[in-house]
Amino acid sequence: MNLNKIPATVVTGFLGSGKTTLLASLLRQVTGKRIAVIVNEFGEQDIDSSLLRGCALSCEEEGSAPVESESGIFELANGCICCTVEEEFLPVMKKLMARRDDIDHILIETSGLALPKPLVQAFNWPEVRQHCTVDAIITLIDGPAVAAGRYASDVGKVEAQRLADDSLDHDPSLRELLDDQLSAADLVLVSKTDLLEPADRKRVEELVAQRVPASVKTLFIDQSLAADSAQLEALMGIGAASEENIDRIDNHHDRHHAEGAHHDHAHDHFDSCVIRLGEVDGDLLADSLQQLLKAHEIYRAKGFAAIPGKPMRRVIQAVGERLDGYFDRLWRQDEPRCTQLVIIGRALDKQALYAALASAEIEATA
Repeated sequence: MNLNKIPATVVTGFLGSGKTTLLASLLRQVTGKRIAVIVNEFGEQDIDSSLLRGCALSCEEEGSAPVESESGIFELANGCICCTVEEEFLPVMKKLMARRDDIDHILIETSGLALPKPLVQAFNWPEVRQHCTVDAIITLIDGPAVAAGRYASDVGKVEAQRLADDSLDHDPSLRELLDDQLSAADLVLVSKTDLLEPADRKRVEELVAQRVPASVKTLFIDQSLAADSAQLEALMGIGAASEENIDRIDNHHDRHHAEGAHHDHAHDHFDSCVIRLGEVDGDLLADSLQQLLKAHEIYRAKGFAAIPGKPMRRVIQAVGERLDGYFDRLWRQDEPRCTQLVIIGRALDKQALYAALASAEIEATA
């Protein structure tokens, strides 16, 4: 019987900051731990959980079954944890606590615009506090975007639109959201630092230093972290017990409520849609998506594609106008070879998006 509390690591940050990449790296590289994962991402369908499922550690050992399903991943419904914590987070945690003898660590990925404070406060509920503690809140920020003053990749125009709309006077700006995510951090990770010039790095260092106390460390990371098992292991043993001090954190979100401000989460003004296709011409799909990124107000596209003659699934990720792709795993025999993309943006025309991407679809032959 495990007499100690199960440590939980909360990973927060804007869309495209690298949360899923970090979790996938932890699951691949950290050995000897039975890890449960709670994934919560904004969109009609949680593509992140599908990507993580391909690399999640199996909790199966002799005489032990997985925590939940074969993937060991708990999926929350759409919407940020801040909004749904009372309805969904507690039931999920109760399931985990019922299997606490089979779990060594819990990883929680919040949605891109979620605030960590309400989630961490939930760890003080008696049903959770008895068996679990928050090992650390890790806030990821996109180094190049923060250095450029955008805070998140290619969404500065979202800020301008909020400010231009009188009905959204009190809606949190991206800067305020970043402030609130940093205010709760026990550790700050600055991603994509290989893209930072020395002057850019200094700007990021100064911004973070203004928002977090000196006791909170800031690490500048790049793709090499994914292969560094020692550093990854260290991220899961901070021992901050964040829930004990979470109520002392003062943030913009709480001040808006205290002042009686209209409470309107930023992501309420984002649209999302899912595009489903069969097998596609990879180059044509990439070209079509690249054109859509330039022509439409798309902030994020994420999913996977089935390429004829390729035994592996191709992951597709786009932030702003930057499009990346890679093959992540073999198609399973029991799953259909299909293409699926979640697109997040503003005023999306799903029919127009589908029509453009469907041009890459390859007709099935009898």
